[in-house]
Amino acid sequence: MNFFQELVERGLIEATSSEELPQILNNKKISFYIGYDPTAKSMQIGNLFCIITMKRFQMAGHTPYIVLGGATGMIGDPSGKNTERVLLTEDIIQTNIEAFKKQFQKILDFNCGKNSAVMVNNYDWMGKFSFIEFLRDVGKRFRVTEMLAKESVKNRINSEVGISFTEFTYQMLQAYDFRFLAKEHDVVLQLGGSDQWGNITAGIDLARKMDSKQVYGIVIPLVTDAQGNKFGKSEGGTAIYLDPEMTSPYQMYQYLLNSEDASVIKYLKYFTFLTLDEISALEQKTISEPHLREAQKTLAKEVVKTVHGDAGVESALSATRIFFGEKIADLKDKDLFAIFRDVPSVELKRETLAAGLSFLDLLALTPLFSSKGEAKRSVEQKGVYLNNDSVNDLALVLNETNLASETCLVVRKGKKNYCVIKFG
Repeated sequence: MNFFQELVERGLIEATSSEELPQILNNKKISFYIGYDPTAKSMQIGNLFCIITMKRFQMAGHTPYIVLGGATGMIGDPSGKNTERVLLTEDIIQTNIEAFKKQFQKILDFNCGKNSAVMVNNYDWMGKFSFIEFLRDVGKRFRVTEMLAKESVKNRINSEVGISFTEFTYQMLQAYDFRFLAKEHDVVLQLGGSDQWGNITAGIDLARKMDSKQVYGIVIPLVTDAQGNKFGKSEGGTAIYLDPEMTSPYQMYQYLLNSEDASVIKYLKYFTFLTLDEISALEQKTISEPHLREAQKTLAKEVVKTVHGDAGVESALSATRIFFGEKIADLKDKDLFAIFRDVPSVELKRETLAAGLSFLDLLALTPLFSSKGEAKRSVEQKGVYLNNDSVNDLALVLNETNLASETCLVVRKGKKNYCVIKFG
């Protein structure tokens, strides 16, 4: 199977700008790019799809250029947005750029010879333009009727909020990025999500008009679940970030582990480097042994390994084992909170623990028990656990040696009813 055919088999090609692309990608080594506007402190798991796709191209011998939007990030892309973006300061954008760089460096190879990945900032060329120069040299190449016909613009114009002139011109800036990279670095292909088609074709047209240069575009699908909802948010609406301080490896692992059978095979094709034969074998297991959830476990492990390395996988698996009964000890608060973020919690003063605290008194303060008498009966029936260790001693007095992390201990009633007690 050739490279382009594998992309098709994985469902990665939604549209291409030219019928020549299969032959070009199979027979030549080219430079290509994707642009990322640093509008947040971290990229999300939805962004990972494009990064993984870039890695596939790199593994096939093509050279990836990452364009960090120091300039375009100050404007904001209206594509896929119902409202105007909040404009960010230069300091915030620069901070975000540094965070993005670290995330790219974990996945793409920046030291592999001829096709090493290259990172550039579009402020380096856009910042040299005066407003008049940009209008004369670039703006005159655009026709307003064509700009209005772009889906991202048309949707916003027809909405109640409309679109500002600032966001209306965004496609000109992205188009110039493509033209600049094509002229200065011989970058001949832009990749992007399907919502970027209008911006990509604008760049193709501009390179032709300004330099008579032929460049190309490919868009990949937007990732959704079986119901058509956007991939990358937990049930509570919280985004799944690539930064482990914002989304722990355990939280990412659990999010992927909960993928539906109807979507997991598609996700394996999109987000992992497993062969199509390996994915096909997992697909058969979702039919023959769905209760084992082998496809989901493999997806979660492979993606967490790509983003956070082997240490991230071990951390996620360790946290998973803890939630299902393994002894809890020597954790960091942030890791404990990530594991038990959806369970009830109680906060007590640290002096209470330092002075010695009756275990039964503590249990009565949690929402797990209605009274000290109920707590006593549960302990006698061997149904109460401290940091996942069974407690049988009714006279147990707790102190700081019982903490599972810097400030917390964990009580469990039965198999799954947890409460975190934090001593502040």
